[in-house]
Amino acid sequence: MPTGLKQSSSTVAIGFSVTESAANTFTQGSVDLNLSPLDREVFVVTAINLDPSEPDMIAATNTSVTSALSTTSQTTVPSLANSNCLATAKLAIRADAAMAVGFQRLVETPAATLDYLGIIATNDFFVQVAGTNNTAVRKVSGKIYGYRAVASADIYAALVQSEVLSA
Repeated sequence: MPTGLKQSSSTVAIGFSVTESAANTFTQGSVDLNLSPLDREVFVVTAINLDPSEPDMIAATNTSVTSALSTTSQTTVPSLANSNCLATAKLAIRADAAMAVGFQRLVETPAATLDYLGIIATNDFFVQVAGTNNTAVRKVSGKIYGYRAVASADIYAALVQSEVLSA
């Protein structure tokens, strides 16, 4: 348990799904956590699973589906270098005229020795997906696991300010 927080719920699993608005188009969805800012409630993330759709297999064409989950709104699919990005996943096919090879880059939840992956202090989180060179829309689905906690006033103010200012 992070210092300055008091757990107020058991573990919660929240499922989500975001589909591209058109093929190969960055699309973002938001998921409301229904946190109570008056009670200084935050969501402590303990695990994330992202499951992007498979990219198309097209001869002599590289295709991919990239996805991410972040604490703030984004204009492109972020990488883990972005401090607000909690997880990414990518499926890709590299092809020439004669052969193709599939690649999978999924970020798994770190070792169970970590207390948490991140803390969401604002009321929602964001899920991004974008395909490259696919013939139809692609999507990402997944789950985020964590628990609600109440933060002390100074910790809550710092968490909200950090999240909002780093957007």
